Order: sequence, then C-alpha cells, then structure tokens
Amino acid sequence: MKKYSSDDNTRQNIHLEGVYPAYKKDGSPYFRASLTYKRKHISLGSFSTPQSAHQAYLEGMRLLREPGLGLLHYHENSPLPFEKWVCLLNFRDNGIYFGTPIYIGQKLFYYHLSPVKSLKFDMDDLFYFSSRKIMCRGNHYFVADYGMQVNLASRYGIKNYAVEGRDFRFINGDSTDFRRENLEIWNTYHGVRRTQKNGQYLYTVRIHIRSSLLVGRYSSEEEAAIAYNKAIDILHQNGISKNYVPNYIEGMSPSRYADIYTNVRISPGILNFHPNS
Repeated sequence: MKKYSSDDNTRQNIHLEGVYPAYKKDGSPYFRASLTYKRKHISLGSFSTPQSAHQAYLEGMRLLREPGLGLLHYHENSPLPFEKWVCLLNFRDNGIYFGTPIYIGQKLFYYHLSPVKSLKFDMDDLFYFSSRKIMCRGNHYFVADYGMQVNLASRYGIKNYAVEGRDFRFINGDSTDFRRENLEIWNTYHGVRRTQKNGQYLYTVRIHIRSSLLVGRYSSEEEAAIAYNKAIDILHQNGISKNYVPNYIEGMSPSRYADIYTNVRISPGILNFHPNS
C-alpha cells in the first residue's frame, strides 16, 4: 500500500486547491502545484508537502491577479522560485507564457538570471531563448543546446577566446546588452587581430606553432583571414601536423577566394618553417 493512503495528515490536505498528489518510484508521496488562468494550464513545480504546494498556488494566482506586483516584490522566502515569478508576470502583462524567465519589453526582451541580473536581447532572438536555459559562470554565459553547453557569445560572432576591448565591445558599455546594434565585433576570424598604425587600420595575422609567428599584415579582414588559411596549408605541406581551424568567409564566391588566396603574401618565416627548424 502506498505511503500516501496511510498518512492521515496528507489525507486531510488533498482537498487544497491547486494541489495534486503524486508518487515517486519508491512509493513515497510528493505534491504538484498548478493553476489555470485564462484557459492556460501552468505547472508551478513539485513540493514535499501539500501545504507548500498550496502556498505556491496561492502566490501564483496573486501574481496573475494583482497588476501592482512586480519583480521588485520578490523575496527569498517566496513559495515560488524567481524564474517562475518572471514567467507568470510576463504571462500576466504580455499574454504569452514561456518556460524560461523571459519578460518582453519595448522592442527587446529581458532574460532574468536572478533578481539582480538580466540580459537584454533583440526580439529576433525570442524564439531561440524561449526554449533554452542560460547559465552563468562569472561573466561568461552558456546555453544548454541539445545536451551541450554552448558559449552564448558565439551566437553573435564572438570567439571563445575573444577579449572584450580587443576583439569586440559593447557600444553602450553594458556587457549584459546582447542586442546586435550594441555589439561591435573587430576580430571575427582565427589568427586575425585588428591593429591601428598612423591612424589606419591593418589586420595582423599570427599563427601559433611553438610560439606565435607572424603571417603578415593586410589591409582587409577578409584578406587576412584567407592568409591565415594559406599559412595553415603551407605549414601542413612543410610537415606540421597540428590541427588548425580554418576561417570561413561567408558570402565570398569561390573564384574571389581563389584569387585572393593565390596572390596573398605570406611571411618567409612561415614559408620556410619546418618541424626541425
């Protein structure tokens, strides 16, 4: 016989509104809380006692019915987790329920990581983040995507090794604002760094073998990216077995790529490099 049926206290609480008993594999009971609002059925989570499940239900209904309540009213002792607060408030104010802590604003949306930290995104990214959980480690953000942790910045062309202020910048200075209009990417290709000399920008290419070797300096980012690829091919031909990730230049025709590849100059240090040199 399941433990639930033998617990008199539990029996007395099964009538609590929004509370539904369930059982673990070992037969022990737990309690689910849920509510229905404007024909939308919303699960509020699982709880160890019917009383705590009922308190979660009451708070969920209060959030939906009282327009004066907002995220500033959240407190640590809330029966509901902070993420559920965000989901319910967005449903109340914007009429759409997401399973992730998203709140839609004017021409952007906020992904709330905690009561004190949120990220800003373009509306074009709403579908992607509505079904993906963002995790934070220090100042780095990761997305759980098909069982893998993917660096969030890579979605915006920022490499894993990129350094803010050198390879990219947030135009308004807000490192939580990932709207595309706020991102300026300077170095998008492997081995390529934008440098400034006499008021003009050049693109310096280096490749690492035993140390960082200069491939050359170029007037355009695309030419620099192709020079890096050519340096890879030369090093492999010279017997270097290291695996390098080549650059992909989006939107460039094969004939244009081949023309640049043929004519781009590579430093003698790369041309003459051998494993035993």
